[in-house]
Amino acid sequence: MTRYTVGLDLGTTNCALAYGALSPDEDAAAAISILEVPQLVAAGEAGDRPLLPSFLYLPAADEFAADALELPWKASRERFVGVFARDQGARAPGRLVSSAKSWLSHAGVDRRGPILPWTAAEGVARISPVAASAAYLEHLRDAWNTRIAGKSSKDRLEHQDVLLTVPASFDAIARELTIAAANDAGFKNVVLLEEPQAAFYAWLAAHGDGWRKQVKVGDVILVCDVGGGTTDFTLIAVADQDGDLALERLAVGEHILLGGDNMDLALAYAAAETLPRGMEGLDPIQRVGLLHACRTAKETLFSEPKKAAAPVAVLGRGARVIGGALKTELTREMLNRVLLEGFLPECEPSDRPLRGRRGGLTELGLPFAADAAITRHQARFLGEHAGAAAGGGASLAPTAVLFNGGVFKARELRERILAILSRWAGRAVPELPSADLDLAVARGAAYYGRVRQGKGVRIRGGVARSYYVGLETAAPAVPGVPTPIKALCVVPMGMEEGTETVVPAAEIGLVVGEPASFRFLGSTTRRDAPGTILDRWNPDELNELAPLETALEPQDGRAGEAVPISLHSRVTEIGTLELWCQSTRDDRRWKLEFNVRQDAGA
Repeated sequence: MTRYTVGLDLGTTNCALAYGALSPDEDAAAAISILEVPQLVAAGEAGDRPLLPSFLYLPAADEFAADALELPWKASRERFVGVFARDQGARAPGRLVSSAKSWLSHAGVDRRGPILPWTAAEGVARISPVAASAAYLEHLRDAWNTRIAGKSSKDRLEHQDVLLTVPASFDAIARELTIAAANDAGFKNVVLLEEPQAAFYAWLAAHGDGWRKQVKVGDVILVCDVGGGTTDFTLIAVADQDGDLALERLAVGEHILLGGDNMDLALAYAAAETLPRGMEGLDPIQRVGLLHACRTAKETLFSEPKKAAAPVAVLGRGARVIGGALKTELTREMLNRVLLEGFLPECEPSDRPLRGRRGGLTELGLPFAADAAITRHQARFLGEHAGAAAGGGASLAPTAVLFNGGVFKARELRERILAILSRWAGRAVPELPSADLDLAVARGAAYYGRVRQGKGVRIRGGVARSYYVGLETAAPAVPGVPTPIKALCVVPMGMEEGTETVVPAAEIGLVVGEPASFRFLGSTTRRDAPGTILDRWNPDELNELAPLETALEPQDGRAGEAVPISLHSRVTEIGTLELWCQSTRDDRRWKLEFNVRQDAGA
């Protein structure tokens, strides 16, 4: 047993680290602390902050003085992360890496390749999303080792039980890449935990045994998680288990690239309309400055409910930088109109997100949500999972909501979600109060580390989606027409970590001695059993992921031999997926590896 359980929230816009002692005398809800992370807050100035902004800056060779990037440990001068990275990136966006976590889940790019910054300035050496994620983890590692471990090698972060959080909507490949980033940062004992579950664990930790008085058997709790760059929905049910309350994760939503950053950008455009030449009159640096100013003004208005407006200022250009500053304000009317009506509009439970019409040519980049209305995405999620939520019924409304993410620090936004859900349900849908929305995921992950040691309440659920392998149909070749495929279910939704299964299916032939490619699909809505074969499906039900590829060594056979095999699937203890081909003639077996180097358009 290690000395600490450590929860790491590797967020899209911020990272956090929480920890607690692992001791026979400690119960699950014992004190959990937040690490104040040393980081650069300005050139030549380091400071401690509870959050580490997920931004990485790649400085030019002579951009800073020799001592400007010094930290309490020996750090690289080729890059730095945190507050100063974010702020310096506002002045030089072509050197700033951001949203690495979103790129980590984007199957249309080479996620191990040097692609970031996506719009890099000339001469900037790019890095991969995996490397960027590893850089944030390395910084947290060095901060911990400096402040907590000291000279004790056994207390170093690399040797602790680390619970690393990922979006519930991350597929098997994105989870595998997250583990790769952790390994690159030197972590040895890593387990993945879904962020909405971590947020719920934080709520459990805050209430101790009292949580049982706030929910009852049959309740279905919606975890509504809106962070800086993503929106995630999860349903957790309260069930009876031998006369005691038990928790089970029922469903998760798709990965939606929509969050607080979109809100800040919308506010910046609204504020720019009050300037003489609007957004077109601002250069790129001023636009980023306006974005930051609007974010600050938004936080001011939400923290001071009686305030009617907050100032917004953008530095001027040229010699008269101060005197030429552009000034406006963000009014409360503007704030409510842009955020409530733009992102949380009133809608019906039957409404669905609008699908943007795409042009013949599109700029490559992150697949952002076409519709900014979070409430319509919520309606779709609850509609798709109505059966799971209501035990086969048609009810769309949960019985309570747990909010997570910095966006919901604003009371007005929480109240809008609750009001809409209550109207759908025809009854009041209450909030499960949660403190420290920026830090809840890290706290909950640290609590879960104790749960894994047999203390506290565990949320059951297993994998968040079903997985399928494509089987080519035996059909005559037709020029210009791709060979149709069937989908074979190899992993059912809910398969528990640390378990494996033989996939029942007709005998499959596998050619050895040459590369083999397997098309791979996933679904967050279908609940098929292993061995189920789908001849056709709705594109909204199954999404194709990166293929699985393996170069199958002949071993004791000959090249080109077709070996009859059975498929074996396993969900590892750390939360990743393995697929094996087992010869039905002998003891030969081959592991199928994810092809995470798929290029866009491949």
